[in-house]
Amino acid sequence: MVNKAEIQGYDISDKSAVVIGCGGLGVNICTHLAGAGIGKLTVCDFDVVEEKNLNRQFFYDRSMLGKSKCAQAGAFLSNYATEISVNYINKKITAVVDFEFAKETDIVILAVDNIDAREITQEFCYKNNIPLVNGGVNGFFGIAYLYVPNKTPCLACAGMLNECDCKTYNSSATAGIIGSIQAQLAINRLLDNEYTNGCELIVVDNLNISRLKIKSGRDCPLCNK
Repeated sequence: MVNKAEIQGYDISDKSAVVIGCGGLGVNICTHLAGAGIGKLTVCDFDVVEEKNLNRQFFYDRSMLGKSKCAQAGAFLSNYATEISVNYINKKITAVVDFEFAKETDIVILAVDNIDAREITQEFCYKNNIPLVNGGVNGFFGIAYLYVPNKTPCLACAGMLNECDCKTYNSSATAGIIGSIQAQLAINRLLDNEYTNGCELIVVDNLNISRLKIKSGRDCPLCNK
């Protein structure tokens, strides 16, 4: 078997990740983590494949319409990276208790357009001291951010809990860029690369990429606990 550590210069085979959402962002995140040889990858989604997904969600095709996204994603990833452990969970995240399956993971990556799910996931990660990577896209615009409990400003302070961040204009290329950045943020964090603690929001506006320094709000109930 090919030694991925020799090919890519790093080894994350002893690490684990949970990806919430198997849509345009999620398929890119999962592909890069699996391709990098992460030891255990868990994907969670409650949705089914729809025709409107096919422009950007390359795990699926027309023969899968109406089928569970996470089951199809699990099958794809198990075949794509046979050396890793792939689990899939068909569940809608509606409360912190829904995250029992993720308590032992090294990192959580969010790939959803739902504000409530973002808030719940952040609460879980805060309580369990688990790093969280969040991302969002809207047309040719996208954002990505690494939240490390008790070290970086929260998602609210980074402007990632605003309704305007969750739109329905879905560009395949932008989802690919943001999903890849999310995967890179996760990999860097798993490798303990210090520059991923920089409290920076990565913003992609078509072909322009910016890094915005984020500070905790004085009245933020989470950052000031």
